[in-house]
Amino acid sequence: MGKVMIAPSVLGCDQGNLAEEAFALQMAGADMIHLDVMDGVFVPVLTVGAGIAASISRRVDIPVDAHLMVQKPSHLIEAFADAGCSYITVHAEVTSHLDRLLAQIRTAGSMAGVAVNPSTSVDFLRWVAPAVDLVLIMTVNPGYGGQEHLEHIHDKITEARRILDCYGGSGALISVDGGVNDANAEKLVSRGADILVSGSFITGSDDPAAAMEKLR
Repeated sequence: MGKVMIAPSVLGCDQGNLAEEAFALQMAGADMIHLDVMDGVFVPVLTVGAGIAASISRRVDIPVDAHLMVQKPSHLIEAFADAGCSYITVHAEVTSHLDRLLAQIRTAGSMAGVAVNPSTSVDFLRWVAPAVDLVLIMTVNPGYGGQEHLEHIHDKITEARRILDCYGGSGALISVDGGVNDANAEKLVSRGADILVSGSFITGSDDPAAAMEKLR
């Protein structure tokens, strides 16, 4: 088992100061910054755009994953790639042409991620495994921070790893997002998680560095 990567979500940070907040998280030990991009359509909330992503990418030296919780990601991929996002993650639920979207992300110069909601099967991964750099397993329904972690989704992590390894995606990372804390981190890693995305457990802590160490 390799080193577990910690990716704080900046959703709960000061939204008017995200670049500095992201830098502070890097200095506290973050391996990646998770940027929740919401359009108010695919999910009820409206958050940040590519301009904020560019500010964060310029300020930090670690990868930024733009998690596009949006209905029409194809319209935004180039902008977030130009903003310097190392990963761009789109939702499997929004398209019947996932191959095309993943190819668009790689052509734009970023690594291609695909996210799945709790009720979405990961069986589709066998058909796109070689085109995927990251799989984001949601253990809450996307749209709001601070939700209760859905432990019954853990089996999906194991299944995603099996499919990726069998169908040409062995190099892809598995990330888990939703209610991740020190009570479930070990279980998630034992199931095959490479990256732990955590929002309120880290950014709501008095000591984000200590919170990240607890996750490790």
